[in-house]
Amino acid sequence: MARFYVTTPIYYVNDAPHIGHAYTTVTADAVARWHRLVGDEVLFVTGTDEHGLKVQRAAEANGLTPKEQADRYSARFREAWELLDISNDDYIRTTEPRHHRAVQALMQAAYDNGWIYSGTYEGLYCVDCEAYYTEADLVDGLCPVHKRPIELMSEENYFFRLSAFTDQLVEWYSDHPDAVVPESRRNEALGIIKGGLQDISITRSALDWGVRVPWDDRHVFYVWYDALINYATVAGYGSDGAAFAKWWPVVHHLLGKDILRFHCVYWPALCMAAGIEPPHSLSVHGYLLVRGEKMSKTAFNQIAPADLVADFGVDGYRYHFLRDQSFGPDGEFSYEGMTARYNADLANNLGNLLARVGAVVAQKCGGVGPAPREDSPLAPLAAEVYEAVAAAWGRIAPNEALEAAWRLVRAANAALEEAEPWKAEPGPEVDAVLGDALEVLRIVAVLASPALTRASGEIWRRIGLLQPISKARLPEAALWGGYPGGLPVVRGEPLFPRRRD
Repeated sequence: MARFYVTTPIYYVNDAPHIGHAYTTVTADAVARWHRLVGDEVLFVTGTDEHGLKVQRAAEANGLTPKEQADRYSARFREAWELLDISNDDYIRTTEPRHHRAVQALMQAAYDNGWIYSGTYEGLYCVDCEAYYTEADLVDGLCPVHKRPIELMSEENYFFRLSAFTDQLVEWYSDHPDAVVPESRRNEALGIIKGGLQDISITRSALDWGVRVPWDDRHVFYVWYDALINYATVAGYGSDGAAFAKWWPVVHHLLGKDILRFHCVYWPALCMAAGIEPPHSLSVHGYLLVRGEKMSKTAFNQIAPADLVADFGVDGYRYHFLRDQSFGPDGEFSYEGMTARYNADLANNLGNLLARVGAVVAQKCGGVGPAPREDSPLAPLAAEVYEAVAAAWGRIAPNEALEAAWRLVRAANAALEEAEPWKAEPGPEVDAVLGDALEVLRIVAVLASPALTRASGEIWRRIGLLQPISKARLPEAALWGGYPGGLPVVRGEPLFPRRRD
């Protein structure tokens, strides 16, 4: 049995979850579900990042303690993920004792290995990013990400000798050409490394809200070097060596491009400094834009997942963001685009196929579904579709996987249109085309189940399959001929009622 460990970034508890957070999380969830479907042992983790100056200031603004702020907003992320059927196996909070132990153990290892030293740092700091910038990084004197003023900070810190890892990082990228994808993000990370790395501040002495430095308790770790270690915490670092040996070699990080520097440069170097292997792979996606802008409180363009679920349902929500947004480049969200995709793929194609088959089986076959033909003209296409779907999920391309599956849906609808069984007399020809369509519904329900967490099981129920779809395993469940026939086919309300534009 293969293993697959997939992570989302952990989300900052200074604000409520929006569809940008949900995009990464739904993608990771769908990838995790695919790997379970093919029989892999999976560890899927998300969580919240709860330390740092930004959280402390947000708490003060809300009249809360930092812990109360963290508890309140971490709960909101949990609620959002429950709403979206996120199937995470663990949920890490950086305020947990297990995480404090892991952070202190990993950073102590780097310190003991000679990669950390003390000094004084003065620099330009963005509280929203929890990151230092140079003058050259700024855009019109503002943070390049948040477009807000930065602050000049000066304090005693401990530093990580990042500059000493330039050659090792270049060599690691050379030896692991697919470690960071897509290639454009790999090249961006290499550009940062080859452009000259500077040592980085990793502690704060003017802040109490964080993980204490084990060799100097006057300091707490700078939030990023606490947060990044969460991936190792969950795998068992510092607490369960056997679990860490089992899961760390197969870790896959999913992240947005705004945190590429931390994940694709700083994090591999920090792993090297502590004597562990860098992460196995990092998949980087672009921004989810609204009217051309990255979502932010200052732009007033944040959209809560619950607002869209109320209109499109959980399956409609998940399908849109997995199908319409390519994982890699920036994507543009619009309500009109979501409506169009929902109506085209879910209401008109999949939903209509299920409704038509149910109606004609009731009319021509007494409500009992016939078996598919072994030599159906759709059988070779089903085999091609499975290979395309599997390859797409393997490279974290959900949009390609779903587009491939819908080739089979469209082909089944076209076959029905050509045969017009609703006009024919009951008999072998009608049974043949309806049996093929039922088999397509069975297969597509399985292939789409990482996206359609609810509708896929309902399709199986309506076509008479008693085994829960969660028990299906690929590739066997995608082989043509799995629908046995002789099962009651149930009609029901439209699976995906059309939305008005």
